[in-house]
Amino acid sequence: MKMIAAAVMSLTLGASALAQTGAAGTASAGTAPGNANGNPAQMVIARAGSQASTKGPAQNFTGSVRVDPLFGVRAPSTVSGGAVTFEPAARSAWHTHPMGQVLIVTAGAGRIQQWGGVVEQIRPGDVIWTPPGVKHWHGAAPATALTHIAIQESANGKNVEWMEKVSDEQYGK
Repeated sequence: MKMIAAAVMSLTLGASALAQTGAAGTASAGTAPGNANGNPAQMVIARAGSQASTKGPAQNFTGSVRVDPLFGVRAPSTVSGGAVTFEPAARSAWHTHPMGQVLIVTAGAGRIQQWGGVVEQIRPGDVIWTPPGVKHWHGAAPATALTHIAIQESANGKNVEWMEKVSDEQYGK
């Protein structure tokens, strides 16, 4: 929700700046629009494949998991994101996120569960919001790999708190 509010605020501020520059939408001659600090704003393009993939650490995952970083934290923002691919039956350990997490399923089939809840099936196009501090896990279906994009904010430099592994019984094998 915080990210949605930030996007709405950005659009509102952008419209306000556009109104102040006139109908043509141009800034003062010879200057680029700046950020809130008055510094020239520059877009950053993170090229696909420009960052090395890493293997999901065994203490945090069961099975084969690959993490492909998409973008890291860029101050003043605390948002980061990556594409995570789980081979069949692979899954995360139980964990929480201090500021919540958005998952966007892009390929395959998977499972997700909130502590005390039922195991839910997830498929491409599904978007999952996990609120801050909610204990959960996610991973691939038993016979199908899963890829999702994970987007989360950091609090005090941390974006996840890892816990115990998900048992085969919890996974639903």
